[in-house]
Amino acid sequence: MRKRIYVKPEMQFRAEDLKSLQEQRNETVQAMKDMTSAAEAEQRAFTEEELAQFDELEKKVQTLDSSIQRMERARDLSLNVISPKKREELTVEEAEERAFEAYLRSEILEERAGDVNLTKGENGAVIPTTIANKIITKVHEISPIYAMATKYNVKGTLSIPYYPATVDGATPDVQMAYATEFTDLESTSGRFSSISLTGFLAGALTKVSKSLMNNSQFNIVDFVITNMAETIARWLEGECLHGTPNKATGVIAGITQGVTAAATGALTADELIKLQESIPDAYQNGACWIMSRATRTAIRLLKDGEDRYILNPDATSKWGYTLFGKPVYVSENMDNMAAGKPAVLYGDFSGLAVKLSEALEIQVLREKYATQHAVGVVAWMEFDAKVENAQKLAKLTMKAS
Repeated sequence: MRKRIYVKPEMQFRAEDLKSLQEQRNETVQAMKDMTSAAEAEQRAFTEEELAQFDELEKKVQTLDSSIQRMERARDLSLNVISPKKREELTVEEAEERAFEAYLRSEILEERAGDVNLTKGENGAVIPTTIANKIITKVHEISPIYAMATKYNVKGTLSIPYYPATVDGATPDVQMAYATEFTDLESTSGRFSSISLTGFLAGALTKVSKSLMNNSQFNIVDFVITNMAETIARWLEGECLHGTPNKATGVIAGITQGVTAAATGALTADELIKLQESIPDAYQNGACWIMSRATRTAIRLLKDGEDRYILNPDATSKWGYTLFGKPVYVSENMDNMAAGKPAVLYGDFSGLAVKLSEALEIQVLREKYATQHAVGVVAWMEFDAKVENAQKLAKLTMKAS
């Protein structure tokens, strides 16, 4: 069992000491620059005295750099030596971030790591929940499709009942009619349908260079959060859109209404208007367009009857463009205009149900990638996605060849 190490107060890290060293370094570097500028202005070489002085300044910078790096490492590891009273003053988020960074850099996991939800495993450690939550938050920022979907955090199979507007193309069973006072209403009954969401295990892995981690000026926590979030967001967006056979269904396969273009590689303003009009007014408020960049470019070239472009940049819009009053989002996961491909989606994407059976779990793997001079960070989650309200969504499909 590793012993706890306590540092005397005079040996502990102080922020003012680090600031003083950094200021000394800046002043020394500036003195070197001034000497160089003076020689260049006079178009001459350094004198012997200046050469000796320059060398002394350079040595001082190197010494200061070494001291600064060690002091920053002490700052990074300070979570392990601060007093219990000071620890209580830290927020949970600050404590967990510092513990995670200290673990990555120093390869030390003491008993007290349990105080910040850092659990040691056979091949690594499960990192704090606040880090995982930050990754999910960033996924929302990167992928609005996932952010707009209706999410359910439950275990097991989730059945979502809904009452269809029509049943096999027929009029709904429940009907409204005029009635006469003191006369019984005729009873009718509705037939409910449902969608079921299970959970499919998915994982993402990123590897972090130990050389980067050994650089005390490199923000390792932000790197892990950003790298993992981008990896997860790209995958989640692709699954929310297209799904995978025998796994998540995705939104495109679940859409039951829309428009088919008259051409295989071009679309018209009329077709886009028909697509927008296929969504009931009740669901227009939160609607948006989703398409590839190439499709957006083609739409930007379309003009109305008065020779005005129908899609224009809009600084007030969420993603910089609006089409018929609704924001346009470009996704690299969307198909371009090609025969039989769904090129444009429109609607309120809260009609997509996303189920997370298992909360995002992030684990650090050290030994597994030691031979690559790297540390692995892996994310696990259970996920499923299906359309729960098809009235909110529509797609424009290109003509089949």
